[in-house]
Amino acid sequence: MLGDGTKQATIQSSRPPARLLDITRLIRRAGRFLTGVDRVEMAYLRGLLTEPEPVFGLVRTTFGYLLLDQDGLYQIEAQLSDVQKFEQIDILSRVPRGLTKVQRQALSQARRLSVDRSLPRNLYKLLTRNLPPQTSYVNVGHSNLTERVLDTMRSALSARISVMVHDVIPLDYPHFQRPGTVDVFEAKLKRVQKYADFIIYNSADTQKRCEAHLIKWGSIPRGIVSHLGTDLAVVDDAFALPEKPYFVCLSTIEPRKNHAFLLDIWDDLGAGAPELHICGARGWNNEAVFKRLDGVKSDSLIFERSDLDDSSIASLLQGSRGLLFPSHAEGFGLPMVEAAALGVPILCNDLEVIREILGDIPVYATVSDSYLWKDKVKELALTDPQSRRQGCFTPSNWSDHFKVVLNSI
Repeated sequence: MLGDGTKQATIQSSRPPARLLDITRLIRRAGRFLTGVDRVEMAYLRGLLTEPEPVFGLVRTTFGYLLLDQDGLYQIEAQLSDVQKFEQIDILSRVPRGLTKVQRQALSQARRLSVDRSLPRNLYKLLTRNLPPQTSYVNVGHSNLTERVLDTMRSALSARISVMVHDVIPLDYPHFQRPGTVDVFEAKLKRVQKYADFIIYNSADTQKRCEAHLIKWGSIPRGIVSHLGTDLAVVDDAFALPEKPYFVCLSTIEPRKNHAFLLDIWDDLGAGAPELHICGARGWNNEAVFKRLDGVKSDSLIFERSDLDDSSIASLLQGSRGLLFPSHAEGFGLPMVEAAALGVPILCNDLEVIREILGDIPVYATVSDSYLWKDKVKELALTDPQSRRQGCFTPSNWSDHFKVVLNSI
């Protein structure tokens, strides 16, 4: 029955003898600007290191698997936070193609810090000789959710398997995805359904959408809903803010985020419009938008800014007239949570998940009504950032999140 998972998950479980966190994604993303999913995996790494149960880390490589113990995880977390600490690249890390220097360094360091390693076919032996039965396997990065890993966790350790589902956007909005990714995501979610004891959801909206797919395929694993914690960046007072009134759009530049909608609005607003600062890396399947951005003239009101760190983005947000977020779909909406915590006005598409998390704080306007968006942009452009009350919204922190989740996983 739809929703049964949430009800069952209210039953507290005994704490496991140890936890095994999959950090494959973090190692692969070393040196890159951490996106939402990366930040969650990093938060789990830091959070589980503070728990009384021993924690281990699993990394899948081109040649097999690496196992890190708690000391190794402490070191790798510090080095992922400061890539300058990484050491030289080993021979094996030179083999895979398409990796940056920092990624090869991170992979090399993970190999040096590992307490054990194995070829893919020997994962069973790796697990049984290092971890106690009923270890809790935790995967929050959507990486390494293979049949081999999940089945071996079950057969080798009788592991309690917990997986976070951040969203099911590839299934709900397949037209926004890269070719071939929808089938891959569906197969991955079916494996989660088959093996997971618990699915961790970042919102009730994500749970509802996910379970609507799971029920078509069979049973629904227990569900745990806990809003993500938010690590607010320290505002950089030395950051040079634009002199003219401006708005911020913060997200990867991909079709789902609907940057084309904002570019159309700015075309209509004309020369008297405020500035629009688009912050985020370029994604995929968005050549028309990329072409428009590449064609922006030097005296334009539109600025593409992909090189800002967290503190600079927080400063830019705080000084803006507002955050604009016309996204078609979200699993959580972290940029809006961060903006709300800074007291920054938000103009966004009317999405159920945003109403769940932020209530009536944003100004909601469907992206089918461009006239309303233009009116609200003009209205917000007249507000004074200095007159706003800061900190009017207090987001969930990671301690709140783990209080809900760790009693079950």
